[in-house]
Amino acid sequence: MPEVRSPTVRRRELGALLRSLRQERGLTAEQVAARLLCSPSKISRMETGQRGATARDIRDLCDLYEVADPAQREHLARLAAEGKQQGWWQSFELDFATYVGLEEAAVSVSYFGTTVVNGLLQTPGYAKAMHEAGFQDFTPERIEELVEVRMRRQQVLKREPPLRLDVVFDEAVLHRVVGGPSVMGGQLGLLIELARLPHVTIQVIPFGAGAHPAMDSNFHILEFAGPAASVVFVEGLVGWLYLERPQDLDRYHLVFERLRSMALDPAESVDLIARVAAMHNSAPLPADGAKHRNLQELRSRARRLTYRLNYDSKEMICPCPMTSRAVWTGGRRGGA
Repeated sequence: MPEVRSPTVRRRELGALLRSLRQERGLTAEQVAARLLCSPSKISRMETGQRGATARDIRDLCDLYEVADPAQREHLARLAAEGKQQGWWQSFELDFATYVGLEEAAVSVSYFGTTVVNGLLQTPGYAKAMHEAGFQDFTPERIEELVEVRMRRQQVLKREPPLRLDVVFDEAVLHRVVGGPSVMGGQLGLLIELARLPHVTIQVIPFGAGAHPAMDSNFHILEFAGPAASVVFVEGLVGWLYLERPQDLDRYHLVFERLRSMALDPAESVDLIARVAAMHNSAPLPADGAKHRNLQELRSRARRLTYRLNYDSKEMICPCPMTSRAVWTGGRRGGA
């Protein structure tokens, strides 16, 4: 299967090879840094793919690790050069640029979501409503840019060969009225259409299935062709996690298979999506302007959110913008 040349993945491949060479020589990152007169963090960041390597870096490391094979040295240099190329997404200054770079090169993605349609399956209207509802005060122009990014990401489903996408949703995803009934009706209609593609599988865990092992989680499992290791991407309100340890990958694979076994099969899932879509399409529209007034009030209250730190008790009190009541988040320890 041909590989997509993503600079993000090339840096990760290079880093894995450099780490392997260092370990074969029995050296620590600190020892390598001392030999090359640089900081240990630079070596660590190269090995994790968080920064690129220059041609001089590759030359010096190959000399230190006694890499004599010209073909191997050339391969490392080529990965370093490809890792410094610009991906189309980098001009948009995205917080999640690393994920987009990984997604661009992945051959398969397995996704589970509790409340939101996966970005690769969203309509422009749904994507716009999601960004408008966020706490970040995006300008209309920035929202349009982010919607454009989301639509461009979806090209991975149309390339040759296309990305293999396996999705499991909680039924709540179908019922949450993002953007209004009309937007949701169109969004669920698109899910039905995309579910017909041979490389896309969509399954829904119905409410009647009860509790499942990922009630409070959204995650992606990305797999790649070639030597690049698989990655689990876990989404959160305040950031993201990238997990690569074999034990973490095994755990998320087991959880995903468990979720698939609890979900309706693909045909039954499409039937459920169609029934909920019909409910959205027949729902009465809100009074003119009501939705926008509610959204403006929510965003106004969110901007007034204040934090009071009590350093003596190490607690952080956050007035909840929806209920105006105090919520303890655990202070410096962070919430779950």
